Amino acid sequence: MAASVTRTSLRAGFLKGAACLAIAVAVAGCAGKSNITTGSIPKMTKPVSEMNATELRGAAETIGRAYEKNPKDRTIGMNYANVLRMTGRNDQALAVMQQVAISNPSDREVLAAYGKAQAAAGQLEQALSTILRAQTPDRPDWRLKSAEGAILDQLGRAGEARGRYREALDINPNEPSVLSNLGMSYLLAKDLKTAETYLRSAAAQPGADSGVRQNLALAVGLQGRFQEAETIARRELTSEQAEANVAYLRSMLTQQNAWKKLAADDSGNTN
Repeated sequence: MAASVTRTSLRAGFLKGAACLAIAVAVAGCAGKSNITTGSIPKMTKPVSEMNATELRGAAETIGRAYEKNPKDRTIGMNYANVLRMTGRNDQALAVMQQVAISNPSDREVLAAYGKAQAAAGQLEQALSTILRAQTPDRPDWRLKSAEGAILDQLGRAGEARGRYREALDINPNEPSVLSNLGMSYLLAKDLKTAETYLRSAAAQPGADSGVRQNLALAVGLQGRFQEAETIARRELTSEQAEANVAYLRSMLTQQNAWKKLAADDSGNTN
């Protein structure tokens, strides 16, 4: 029972902060780049990816006012939900996306964002259903395949998850966000060397964002190479973002003994 609790807490930890396996249609970095659409956001003075916590709260208030004026606008609603998630307000983000989905019931991008919000709020089975509803077999979307895989990973269905990631890579080879999710799938299964291989491949791709490198830093750090991990974690981020990510990385690595014990208890069972 104790090992099960430890596994659950580790899994929950890895799906937060620097470990961005968390569901995304095109996986974005936690403190790095965001896939938010800035064009419809009023009075933005800098990219969302460069904002600190105070600025993000201000952005949420600004976009929130625009959302109040036009709650049926899909772009404003999706942007608002994105910023809410970035500030940890997952339940509110889900409520916003519910309204956007009601107004746009056949929009694949809206459905995908709705699934992302459901997953962030812990509604994994509902998120999986929404993502599957957004997908079309005749024109499969690699982003939805990757999002489906990430949900399956959180549900503990690693084999199915990796199948979805590979299907996504068949559609869009070497996509860094998918390679990163695949690497994190192996990390969650405690296969750190395989995780690092995929994450290094992801980080080497031209389109890789800072979130991918934070995942790589976690995989490297969990193998005891903390100085190397910290160097990776600090790249391309503001000092505040870097300190936050390094602090998270350090907090994860304080669980090394629990991780090693779990790996020994669970050896041979890597899903």
